[in-house]
Amino acid sequence: MSKATSSPVRTIAAHAVLLAYTVIALFPVLVIVINAFKSRNAIFRTPLMPPTPETFDLVGFRTVLAQGDFFLYFQNSLIVTVVSLFLVLLFGAMAAFALSEYRFKGNTLMGLYLALGIMIPIRLGTVAILQLMVASGLVNTLTALILVYTAQGLPLAVFILSEFMKQVSDDLKNAGRIDGLSEYTIFFRLVLPLVRPAMATVAVFTMIPIWNDLWFPLILAPSEETKTVTLGAQIFIGQYVTNWNAVLAALSLAIVPVLVLYLIFSRQLIRGITAGAVK
Repeated sequence: MSKATSSPVRTIAAHAVLLAYTVIALFPVLVIVINAFKSRNAIFRTPLMPPTPETFDLVGFRTVLAQGDFFLYFQNSLIVTVVSLFLVLLFGAMAAFALSEYRFKGNTLMGLYLALGIMIPIRLGTVAILQLMVASGLVNTLTALILVYTAQGLPLAVFILSEFMKQVSDDLKNAGRIDGLSEYTIFFRLVLPLVRPAMATVAVFTMIPIWNDLWFPLILAPSEETKTVTLGAQIFIGQYVTNWNAVLAALSLAIVPVLVLYLIFSRQLIRGITAGAVK
């Protein structure tokens, strides 16, 4: 088979695999969304069918808005996610710039040490983290979640951003130094704009685990004032009876911020992943 013949075949095969993966990944989300707009009987009788005029029902959304304080949960999740994301991007970019720009004894070991944070799940230290938060008086505060999520996201941020920052031209940075620019100015005005695709990639991969996490909000901030969206949805799940309309409605509303973030940064995300694959 010639290259001219095999190339279209490989392209079609690659697109078929990607399309199949997309369908598999989006199928659970689609099931959640379509069933959130259906009556309880329709959820169990025809779970894979879209809502019809006979089965359409907004009782789940009315329940979510009436019971509990969903807007408070949503606000808590938004605060924790935005602040954690900002700190991860800021400190991760600064650490990545230091590791990629300056040569000092232990530079490589420091990078490997930070990379261990990617391989070792932070949940293994849950008991120690809880003891630390109790001793610090931070239990049932959003600060506890922000600190944990910042520590959780930094290793991946440093690992990705340092590889991109190594590709920034040394001539550009040295020209800035000759012009009298400080290291902070070089970092914020010259380097960061050039690694925006990598920043977007880190933002997306960092936000999703934070927004969807149930483990640490349940352990560190289970009070009514500090509940997040995922934890707040648990109020509709009982030991004997579960309000599936409300659960699916809450999960559908929780999907919106992640979807908005992807739509905003989709182009930067694709550029970052593609550039990382090439490197």
